Amino acid sequence: MNPKVLIIEDEISISTLLEYNLKQAEYDVITALDGQEGLKRAIEEQPDLILLDLMLPKLDGMEVCKELRVQKINTPIIMLTAKDDEFDKVLGLELGADDYMTKPFSPREVIARVKAVLRRSKVGERQAKEETSELVYHMGHLKVLPTRFEAYLDGKPLEFTPKEFELLIYLLQNKNRVLTRDQLLSSVWHYDFAGDTRIVDVHISHLREQIEENSRKPKYIKTIRGLGYKFEEPKV
Repeated sequence: MNPKVLIIEDEISISTLLEYNLKQAEYDVITALDGQEGLKRAIEEQPDLILLDLMLPKLDGMEVCKELRVQKINTPIIMLTAKDDEFDKVLGLELGADDYMTKPFSPREVIARVKAVLRRSKVGERQAKEETSELVYHMGHLKVLPTRFEAYLDGKPLEFTPKEFELLIYLLQNKNRVLTRDQLLSSVWHYDFAGDTRIVDVHISHLREQIEENSRKPKYIKTIRGLGYKFEEPKV
């Protein structure tokens, strides 16, 4: 069965171009021309990935993304935007989008990113099935259960998007190691080309808001100036 991609895009020329190229790459494609229809199809059709335009009639992309996450629908989302607006990009990621692309973009790049997300998803599913015993990470007051997609701080449950959780697991697996933004982008986002490392910064920021007592003075995720980040056991 081919992976299913939902395109929520009101510009028919762009939607048609994306649909054609995705079908050529052997994906099943469904489309929606406004936010309300897109939200409905996302819930009913259960696609493997969503390409979501920011500026949509009836319900904009931000609201669609937010509503899907509120309903605990964790389908990966790549947000498409014609705006070169940093606030929109950061807000979209904070609401639960996994990535964004600024128009104009090449269909080839879109296909590459779609492939990377779906490849990562399949690897994660296989690893979960191969787990014979439950793995638990303990760091300070933080407890993370990867196969259950659960995390707790002082016994209180935390909520993450799939991408944030994947980033957290990767940091835990590489604790006490300095990881560059490019390393994180390659290992967690699986980009085979130069990407925007601000995506990493946004996700790190959101992790800190969840697990740090004071996100401005982090004890778990340290910034290593000029290099990247390091996850370490908080000092008592």
